[in-house]
Amino acid sequence: MFDIKGKVAIITGGASGLGLSYAKELLRNELHGITLVDIDENAGKTALMKIEKEFGTGRAVFVRSNISSKQEFEFAFRKTLETFNHIDILINNAGIYSDLNWENEVDINIKGTINGIILGLETYLKNHKQGEEAVILNTSSIAAIRPGPWMPIYGCTKAAIAGLTQSWGHDFHYERTKVRVVAICPGGTHTGLFQEKNCALTSEYMVAQGESKEKNGPDHRQSPDFVSEEVVKILKYAKNGSLWIVEFGEPAYQYVFPERETFKENLIEKV
Repeated sequence: MFDIKGKVAIITGGASGLGLSYAKELLRNELHGITLVDIDENAGKTALMKIEKEFGTGRAVFVRSNISSKQEFEFAFRKTLETFNHIDILINNAGIYSDLNWENEVDINIKGTINGIILGLETYLKNHKQGEEAVILNTSSIAAIRPGPWMPIYGCTKAAIAGLTQSWGHDFHYERTKVRVVAICPGGTHTGLFQEKNCALTSEYMVAQGESKEKNGPDHRQSPDFVSEEVVKILKYAKNGSLWIVEFGEPAYQYVFPERETFKENLIEKV
């Protein structure tokens, strides 16, 4: 079991939503210190005030950073070391849904996550962890494994994160770094991610969401606090390279892609 007590974490997108909820839950589990990384400086300052009010001063710092810039993102790692001396947990949580502005969506969701993994796995968590291992938790989505025709580019970015997690979560990388890489695939959650309007590539795409037989909309969304409680369990116990679905306020369960050889009978003339 990975013991959170006394550890130090970095959370991207930490100024609000799931990121802030993760921060608070980790501190409740006796995390020593945390760095909140976010592009929104005002929200970051507000989040820091909330944490200091609940947990006291000296437990958290805020760093404004555009994570799609490796140089800016690296400053957050350096600031964390300067403040807390160690880095044991990285939660690559920052992400946006805006297929209408898909270039930025790809930069933040994919490039930002890659920057975090490379900085953490190859340098900062690898060399500055306190115990035997460190953990990187990537935020994928249920959209990575359930096609959403109303948000194809967003789903693509989250599928990419699932793939990155499995590849960097291979035993080869763990043996040389002792950094475990896992991912969470949340279903609908009460955050600001999907509250903005006009995020689809065109308005016509949203017709597909209305026609979907999947559970959609606010009535089926879970609370960030519940997801955060499950994330603590994932950080403690999830095996390297694993993907964990959390949706509808139900306990996290591991999603495993079937072996490709099991589909050899699905020949072109039979499907």
